[in-house]
Amino acid sequence: MKLKTLVLSLCSASALAFAAHAESITIATVNNGDMIRMQKLTDDFTAKNPDIQLNWVTLEENVLRERVTTDIATKGGQYDVMTIGTYEVPIWAKQQWLLPLDGLGADYDAADIIPAIAGGLSVDGKLYAAPFYGESSFIMYRKDLMEKAGLTMPDAPTWEFVADAARKMTDRANDINGICLRGKAGWGENMAFLTATANSFGARWFDENWKPQFDQPEWKATLQFYVDLMKDAGPAGASSNGFNENLALFQQGKCGMWIDATVAASFVSNPKDSTVADKVGYALAPDTGLGKRGNWLWAWSLAVPAGTQKAEAAQKFVSWATSKAYLDLVASKEGWANVPPGTRTSLYNNPEYQKAAPFAKMTLDSINSADPTKPTVKPVPYVGVQFVAIPEFQGLGTTVGQLFSAALAGQSTVDDALKQAQDAATATMTEGGYIQ
Repeated sequence: MKLKTLVLSLCSASALAFAAHAESITIATVNNGDMIRMQKLTDDFTAKNPDIQLNWVTLEENVLRERVTTDIATKGGQYDVMTIGTYEVPIWAKQQWLLPLDGLGADYDAADIIPAIAGGLSVDGKLYAAPFYGESSFIMYRKDLMEKAGLTMPDAPTWEFVADAARKMTDRANDINGICLRGKAGWGENMAFLTATANSFGARWFDENWKPQFDQPEWKATLQFYVDLMKDAGPAGASSNGFNENLALFQQGKCGMWIDATVAASFVSNPKDSTVADKVGYALAPDTGLGKRGNWLWAWSLAVPAGTQKAEAAQKFVSWATSKAYLDLVASKEGWANVPPGTRTSLYNNPEYQKAAPFAKMTLDSINSADPTKPTVKPVPYVGVQFVAIPEFQGLGTTVGQLFSAALAGQSTVDDALKQAQDAATATMTEGGYIQ
């Protein structure tokens, strides 16, 4: 055999051997900006782990929740890494649907994860999901439009101030809406915003005995305030707008204020994408003076389902994507202002990040002020700020979200929506054995 032929044969054999031994893992994730950026940077992971191939399934938020829930509940085994949130982790871990993350590596430094975030992703002291980014919610606003309206945004405003400002900042002739808020139906879309808002109005999903509370005046005040405000100062078609739709509107200069996830701050302040990047200010989520602000607590996190046959490779990827080294990687490529926020204490102690991200302190203050164990003004039997941490909430929350989205669209009245929500919640809780 000629030398050239021999070399080619050996190379082909090596390639075949590598392909045979390369392990392919499938990652289900959400189509948010930070996750899209992660996919673009995975050459760093594959260079360090050439024996692992990555397959991506990137989905809109509501679709992702549905797909991963169905897959893990039916033991479908489609995914080796799942992007899930603070709601799912404790419930799924207790059902033994997730593997504990005990293979993240000696240099991972799990103790550096912000305690409020780590607590929501742990069961019995074990971490079952690693946070890719953590968030609360706050107000992002146009400083120029606020000044034009003759107003000064307080660091800690009331809902009364926000509503007044929104109406004064609205300029229909120039396609400027005073405020943009979630309206798209979903337990993690409009109900994330509305549940957090309701907390600040003194409302709650259930009383101490699990009796639904949508027939109480606090919920009427919450939903009527929201519908009226969006009618007067919100964008057309608001009932179809979720996080991504409102982000686009704000970046295009069409929103005076936007109350949403703190993670959005890096996008609205990025001059590459936002036409108003140099005009954005930040403030805490509003309150009504009852002692609770309308901000939530969440982490989009990476978890490994118990049914995977590729747990070691999956945990290697989770470790890479949620490590301090990954934050450094993003900073080197995109700048410190664009690293995934809300996960690590060390990030908020980093002078470079503090300098690059004017929203850093407000983000951390918002995260630390949210208390999942005492989310409302009145006592409740559940844990969770913008959700109720029971298995039934996913279906019930989406049903209520559809009812409230219809009210926003003018397809039903506020009273009708609340009555139907009360009926749906009562039926769900009766069937679940929570109430008689």
